[in-house]
Amino acid sequence: MKSDKGEIIICLGSSCFARGNRDTLETIKFYLKSNQLEHNIVFKGQLCSQSCNKGPVVWINEQKYEGMTASNVVPLLDQIFNANS
Repeated sequence: MKSDKGEIIICLGSSCFARGNRDTLETIKFYLKSNQLEHNIVFKGQLCSQSCNKGPVVWINEQKYEGMTASNVVPLLDQIFNANS
């Protein structure tokens, strides 16, 4: 049976982490909590997304997003999860 939960995977490899995924990680955690999505979204990290030169990388519902930052991830999450609808 397929889960109805969404999924976010953030790359925590050294390159993505050094390029800002530390801040993006905290932003996503805050976003999920403030929009009461913690129980609807599986949020986890992985070591390397094999896109070091295009990072920071975040996967949302099996779609890869490159060049993610703490500031551009919020509008993307709003669009995907319709949090402000």
